Amino acid sequence: MSRIGRKPINIPAGVEVKVDGSVVSVKGPKGSLTQSVNPKITVKVEGSEIIVTRPDDEKESRALHGLTRTLVDNMVIGVTEGFKKELEVQGVGYRVQKQGKNLVMNLGFSHQVIVSETDEIKIDAPNPNSIIISGIDKQKVGQFAAEVREKRPPEPYKGKGIRYLGEYVRHKEGKAGKGAKG
Repeated sequence: MSRIGRKPINIPAGVEVKVDGSVVSVKGPKGSLTQSVNPKITVKVEGSEIIVTRPDDEKESRALHGLTRTLVDNMVIGVTEGFKKELEVQGVGYRVQKQGKNLVMNLGFSHQVIVSETDEIKIDAPNPNSIIISGIDKQKVGQFAAEVREKRPPEPYKGKGIRYLGEYVRHKEGKAGKGAKG
């Protein structure tokens, strides 16, 4: 049995879960999410717990078991607490600021890079060197954070660019560090 798939998901107070065939809907204080699951996997609400079961021990069923349980659990966490990704901006003259619903980034280009927040994703820039991206859908928050990081990924020589908070960037030696030939 899948160790993750076997674990029941607790439904916190204020969260409503509906299972309609292969579509799971979760509604909570921060919003509502829906996810269609593979028809092989069974999702049931029993009391204040969600139970995810599989029909057999085939490889595909085992893989889908843990995946489905994790997706449903992330929906429950999303509508109660939400998810956030923190990014940091490093480099001389690199800075970000929030203007209305837009994040304006100065990243060493001849122009400013502007990213707008959507109704599902909220952007915050508490100081000129940090960005906080938050929302209720874990996949959308992670994808949006990756797209913002893509605007200027950290380079390996000086480490300048946008990186996730706590991300380690391996540094390379420059041309001068190799030693003279001849």
